[in-house]
Amino acid sequence: MRVNGRVVRDPEFPVQQGRDVVVLDDQPTAASTRRVIMLNKPRGLVTTTADEQGRDTVYRCLDGAGLPWLAPVGRLDKASEGLLLFTNDPAWAAHITAPRSAIDKTYHVQIDTLPDQGLMRRMADGIDIDGVRLSAKSARCLRHGRKNAWLEIVLDEGRNRQIRRLLAAVDVAVLRLLRVAVGPLALGDLAKGQWRELSADEITRLS
Repeated sequence: MRVNGRVVRDPEFPVQQGRDVVVLDDQPTAASTRRVIMLNKPRGLVTTTADEQGRDTVYRCLDGAGLPWLAPVGRLDKASEGLLLFTNDPAWAAHITAPRSAIDKTYHVQIDTLPDQGLMRRMADGIDIDGVRLSAKSARCLRHGRKNAWLEIVLDEGRNRQIRRLLAAVDVAVLRLLRVAVGPLALGDLAKGQWRELSADEITRLS
């Protein structure tokens, strides 16, 4: 395809609706309506369109839905669960994931130990890991049992496996990790493996 006269081979190349001219097979494409859905991603699926190792991907949850092509907005690793966004608007996706947007992502994380205030403080202050300083915007204990606990951790940036790396640096293992909110959008009671379309108001509040 061509974008503003330039050949582009990346199917996820960001374009601005109403500004950029997209030509496919020598024919201008009509402007498409922005579509955004949220999925409650189950554990064990990889966030990619296809996997070279033959593992199941998040698109298994969208089979037969009759949706247009939608790309994931950010990622959740194979072992993680919860709220994952998809859209057909690459520019909107780029805004949501851009560090400068600083959109909070909220996670509930089960760990293999009982936390203390020192752990929370270290996560908020940040830890240097492989030459990069990683930190959480906030961390608090939601509940605990005799041997493990659930934390609520909020990030305003999205580095690869950030929470797992932060906790591993202080010898804490993650038992489960669920993303429960992106900005004002909460996962709510959406069932595991199910999806729903966002309303125009939800998309606006995220933007």
